[in-house]
Amino acid sequence: MEKKNIASLRKDYRQHRLDDSAVDENPFAQFALWFDEVASTPIGEVNAMNLSTAGRDGKVSSRMMLLKSFDQEGFVFFTNYRSEKGKDLEENPYASINFFWFTKERQVRISGPVQKIPEQDSEAYFHSRPRGSQLAALVSEWQSAPAGGRDELEEKYRELEKKYEGKTIPRPKYWGGYLLVPELFEFWQGRPNRLHDRIQYCKRESGKWDISRLYP
Repeated sequence: MEKKNIASLRKDYRQHRLDDSAVDENPFAQFALWFDEVASTPIGEVNAMNLSTAGRDGKVSSRMMLLKSFDQEGFVFFTNYRSEKGKDLEENPYASINFFWFTKERQVRISGPVQKIPEQDSEAYFHSRPRGSQLAALVSEWQSAPAGGRDELEEKYRELEKKYEGKTIPRPKYWGGYLLVPELFEFWQGRPNRLHDRIQYCKRESGKWDISRLYP
């Protein structure tokens, strides 16, 4: 394959600024403010995020996920516990999530320990999903493992659809939610000439947050 030179692809960010004096002292409140602002634009899935994990061997892997809820406790997402990310989190229960909101020229990075949410909460969310999504969780029993082919997946889906017609679809024990409890937030606002605004929140042992500006 011929080398593709993309060095000339660049964008200058000029929409907004992020002043130290303007940020909320509570990073969850600051995140909610930005989240709501972006949600008012035609971005699509404002809750799309990149989740990065690493196993015991330290090898990092990333994938796009959907955030499903957040509050002062942390950030919740759902997946197959047997997946690659599930195995990583079993060995190394620490992760980082990143949101890139191009309509506002912003990104937010959040890192911290991760824990499984209570089973009853996973149960409630599972049954709130469309039936098709519930069936897909049963089809993908070993998420991330090699599959025989698309036809095999669709045949298994049809079998399960028939089996559970008119019935409650059981949540598989290998599927559920995680809570990321933040220790660090970084709010990034694109600025002209790559002099971006970067405001970081680091959590102290007391639970208070230290706020600092980072070099771009």
